[in-house]
Amino acid sequence: MLLTEMQEQVRDMARGFADEAIRPMAEALDRDERFPDELYQEMAKLGLFGIGVPEAMGGPGFDTLTYSIVMEELSRGYASVADQCGLVELISSLLVRHGTDAQRKLLAPILAMQTKVAYCITEPEAGTDVSGIRTTAERDGDGWRLNGGKIWIHNAPVADLGFVLARTDKEAGNRGMSIFIVDLHAKGVERGPKEHKMGQRASQVGALTFTDVRLGPDALLGDAGRGFHMMMSVLDKGRVGIASLAVGIAQAGLEAAVDYAGTRKQFGKAIAEFQGVQWLLADMAKDIEAARLLVQSAASKIDRGQDATKACSIAKCFAGDMAVARTADAVQVFGGSGYIRGFEVERLYRDAKITQIYEGTNQIQRMIIARELLKKGARA
Repeated sequence: MLLTEMQEQVRDMARGFADEAIRPMAEALDRDERFPDELYQEMAKLGLFGIGVPEAMGGPGFDTLTYSIVMEELSRGYASVADQCGLVELISSLLVRHGTDAQRKLLAPILAMQTKVAYCITEPEAGTDVSGIRTTAERDGDGWRLNGGKIWIHNAPVADLGFVLARTDKEAGNRGMSIFIVDLHAKGVERGPKEHKMGQRASQVGALTFTDVRLGPDALLGDAGRGFHMMMSVLDKGRVGIASLAVGIAQAGLEAAVDYAGTRKQFGKAIAEFQGVQWLLADMAKDIEAARLLVQSAASKIDRGQDATKACSIAKCFAGDMAVARTADAVQVFGGSGYIRGFEVERLYRDAKITQIYEGTNQIQRMIIARELLKKGARA
């Protein structure tokens, strides 16, 4: 896809930062499962958080296509780091669209990574099926009282603010949910231990428990009962972000495989001279390019104000499946070395798997694609 001069400049800046600052640290971050605050501070200075936040609100004001480009390039360095960019983008989108003037003042410290945020939706009985949430917020004077628990929440071990989806009307189904901005250092908030994940190990994940947490009236984001709809309003962009991240992981695998194939010798010549290896590399390249174009097409639909739901689900589903399959090919090119910790492709293979799961599993994406086809026709 043809990029503007500005988009190319942003891409080159993100690519350079990934190569010079992120990639050299990726192995150690994966091993130690460490939250790399120093990297995030540098990213904040470069304007890599809240990419879609308007300039008038303190952001760079870039479009969704530019966001997808940045996510891909950061993920080439390390997907855990790109994940933080995606999380801040989602939270800032909610604040821009639905926050009051007072709530939007939170944007400045969030974009500067002075305030760390968490998006708190998933529960033991509510993963893909958000309608199953049991966390409640009940009226308490002019405010609210929050009770319940969340699991597998990105940034839960380190976050300062949680954007918590809770049920405010038990009888109203999806229209009975609201989003609250919660101080995670407040009385009644407890954090579970950090989970130890298969991949993307430097992005911290854990549980949160809320016991009679008192919330003021200003904690409600948007209108009561609109939480589910607000969450859905940012899903398309979120899926573009994860799809872009998947493309970046696969691209890093391709680069590593090409370099290794050119230097590794067997039977007296580089393995790149063997047709079997060449076909692996060719399949990786063509599928990565196809995924990239699907992602950028979906992002452009969002930017043009078109109905992008099907396009975003196609991009996320294809890119996630592609990343798992093609990082497996990268491991194959490396042979036994690719199965050993410390080799980049072993980490990339582990990092890729979650892209088939979060922001809606790829099975759910297939259901959405089919639903859109049956509702709007095959050519829509």
